[in-house]
Amino acid sequence: MKPRIEVVAIDSLMVRLFDVIAEDNMPWMLAATRRLREGFGTALVDLVPSYTTLMVHYDLTLLSPSQARELIEQALADLQPQAGGSGQCHVVPVWYDLSVGPELTLLARLGGLEVSEVIRRHSQHEYQVFALGFAPGFAFMGLVDETLAAPRLSTPRKRVAAGSVGIAERQTAAYPVESPGGWNLIGRTPTKLFDRERDGYSLMQPGDSVRFEAIDHAEFINLGGDDSPLEAQV
Repeated sequence: MKPRIEVVAIDSLMVRLFDVIAEDNMPWMLAATRRLREGFGTALVDLVPSYTTLMVHYDLTLLSPSQARELIEQALADLQPQAGGSGQCHVVPVWYDLSVGPELTLLARLGGLEVSEVIRRHSQHEYQVFALGFAPGFAFMGLVDETLAAPRLSTPRKRVAAGSVGIAERQTAAYPVESPGGWNLIGRTPTKLFDRERDGYSLMQPGDSVRFEAIDHAEFINLGGDDSPLEAQV
């Protein structure tokens, strides 16, 4: 692996570690994140991980662009993947139902599956959190079973309820707050994914893993879930 460094702003450099999204990337991304944090120290303003890249935002009053580039090269010299998982494993309960997950039937039809099989395949896999973005606490996870992959909706919904669980291509995610969105919705979780009182705000962080657990309507309500049908939220 030969990282590439690209300029994205006067005070930011993009470190491109990979060209293809894969679950095997994560140990390398975590190792690079740790090395870069240590190498930049107080000169680091922010470090933003994604599927294949890390954006390094540094303090121009402490480092010149050439010094920042040199620090990156030093930090990533002889990089080795981080052994074992360093993140948390979250079990996220989901009520899979057509009233809150209207694309269940679409994914079943596209994959040649029964709806029950869509639910089983989505909930049987442990997903990696690759990145946060789009909305506070919105975690991009993958990779879903190829039979469940489907493109985003051609026309995004104006309102998607908080907790809605969806699929886009081979990614899956849960909406932490009510927002517009074009992912294929398959259920809803009562779990609070974003909390201003929580350290770090987001329940999930890059490097964490997530397993979705199917629950029935009664348990969903007991856990504080909002079962308002999607139609009432459009």
